[in-house]
Amino acid sequence: MFFLSIPACAQNLTIYTEDWPPVSYQNGAKIEGMGVDVVDALQAKMGSAFPILMVPWARGYKALLEEPNVMLFSVGRSVEREKLMSLLGPIAVSSTSLYTRKGHAGQLLAMGDGILKLTVGAYRGSIFADTAKKKGFINIDLAANPKITANMLFAKRFDLWIEGSLAVPSIVKEAGHNVDEVEKVMVLDSLELYLAFSSATQPSIIKAWEEALRALKKDGGFQKIHQRWFPNEPAPMEVLLLSPKAGIH
Repeated sequence: MFFLSIPACAQNLTIYTEDWPPVSYQNGAKIEGMGVDVVDALQAKMGSAFPILMVPWARGYKALLEEPNVMLFSVGRSVEREKLMSLLGPIAVSSTSLYTRKGHAGQLLAMGDGILKLTVGAYRGSIFADTAKKKGFINIDLAANPKITANMLFAKRFDLWIEGSLAVPSIVKEAGHNVDEVEKVMVLDSLELYLAFSSATQPSIIKAWEEALRALKKDGGFQKIHQRWFPNEPAPMEVLLLSPKAGIH
């Protein structure tokens, strides 16, 4: 049986996640979700039990950029982030898409390039806001979290909402609506989701997590978790560690 102890120096590893169902969310006193199950399974392989702390995205991301021995999940991969942190995964693959209220997609698509002038709703500090800017959207309306952004769409504050496809059904439900009340306008990008470690995290810590993830994907445990949460999506089976210092391996 695979078992790898995390070095003693890892006792100060801080694990953060955000409210982004179904990857991670609060259920009463418990934090649950697909990403949570993966992290729990990896810790079981390493014989560790560091608590997972749910914080607003902006706070967790700030700690990831500024503090040593911090892990944040799940983090969307981008060229910019590869230079700022170590990314281990992927643990899931989503798409970054534009959504609108049901019945409006056709008229929005008919605008052609004029759609770029419309306001797009996203949550602050997210890769979704970054993607909207990269794709040429000028007006980005930022909210504190995905649920607020969804509610702003339903309140007609804007007509375009950018989010990850895996999370949209759960976010819409959390906002008190049915998923059939929104429709996809277009896919802007593919998005791989990773566990992210701050740049000052000790290499031995990251190595232990990498070996645990390789073992979890090899023994079928990862596939079972992924299938349970995303039965219609293929599980990403490769293991990549993208480090600012060492590159990809």
